[in-house]
Amino acid sequence: MYDSDRVSDNSERTAFRRAEKKYKLYYNDSKPSKRQKQPRPVDLSEVVDFKLVLESFHQNGETPPGIFKLQCDFNRPVFCFEDRPGFYFIPGALSIEEQCHWIRESLTSFPQPPNRTNHNEIYGPIHDLFFSAQKQKVLVAGENLDRDTDSGVHKVDACKWKFSEIPIEMSRGDSCTSIAGSNLLRKLRWSTLGLQFDWSKVDDPLGVTLLILNANIFIVKSVGKKSPPNISSHSIFQRNYNISLPHNKIPETLCELSTRMAAPAMPMGKEFQPEAAIVNYFGLGDMLGGHLDDMEADWTKPIVSMSLGCKAIFLLGGKSREDLPVAMFLRSGDIVLMAGEARECFHGVPRIFTDKENAEVTPLSLQLSHQDDLCFMEYIRTSRININIRQVF
Repeated sequence: MYDSDRVSDNSERTAFRRAEKKYKLYYNDSKPSKRQKQPRPVDLSEVVDFKLVLESFHQNGETPPGIFKLQCDFNRPVFCFEDRPGFYFIPGALSIEEQCHWIRESLTSFPQPPNRTNHNEIYGPIHDLFFSAQKQKVLVAGENLDRDTDSGVHKVDACKWKFSEIPIEMSRGDSCTSIAGSNLLRKLRWSTLGLQFDWSKVDDPLGVTLLILNANIFIVKSVGKKSPPNISSHSIFQRNYNISLPHNKIPETLCELSTRMAAPAMPMGKEFQPEAAIVNYFGLGDMLGGHLDDMEADWTKPIVSMSLGCKAIFLLGGKSREDLPVAMFLRSGDIVLMAGEARECFHGVPRIFTDKENAEVTPLSLQLSHQDDLCFMEYIRTSRININIRQVF
């Protein structure tokens, strides 16, 4: 899925890369203290705002040039671009109660083993990460042990990690290390539901090992073979889900929701079968580089993408990075569907807005104002969560 702009210097000159740099978070050149850093102003005049599109449609039944309302039996307006077939935007598809429910689930249930996260590669399965972080627990490395590769940790130098109430200092003669649960939570980038895929590392048949961090591909090792120029995960590597890995099933309520939301993009007479999901977590300054979602067998089936938390900018390009992408806002509760030709289009998230003026999370903050929900409110007011559900076969 992830195809990094760092792979080729030529990508710096593509239309997609220029759009990423246009909307990416940068700070002014002055160097005040970290808390006083001021984001560099960005021109948002060309960003499509489907919230305004929906309001205008309700008022006069009209849509902006290049955008039309899909004629279907869906219970709310679905908008499409004339020049991007297979792309569907459903603004405000989730109620505020649904949004808060899936925020809670994304932070507490979805990262739970045997589901995999980006932390598996180093720490192995981590239980109860969110609540351990709230209790200020520390993850501590204990005794060495052999661990199967299915757990996500190499057998070499594998340790058993567990949460402790207090930090444990280096013991004499033993390399015992620790990391705060709050740091791990902020470094949580993805978790998986249903059929599992390890997004951290990919080995290709040419002997090149790729490490994927924050949506960027880095070549970290080459074994006896020369790396091809302009290396691309989409054009070179065949990557499959590992159906043998243990996993939790996608919750029935999420299956029902995604099946219902996928209906406008499904072929006539077909019903969406959710089999895998990836949950992405974004913090201040995080971005998802331009990529293609190309692992599934049948691209006529849509990816159902749910946005939660802070507002973001989404870029939808074409089949080449040279195609000028369309920028649009994604708000909490919006749902995007990508099927057919849209599955061949480069897309990414260059920016999330975490400042109070632009994040637009006030409704979530009010809904999560109960004492038991304050920990979720504290997290989501400066974060974005994306759940995308897929039919694999």
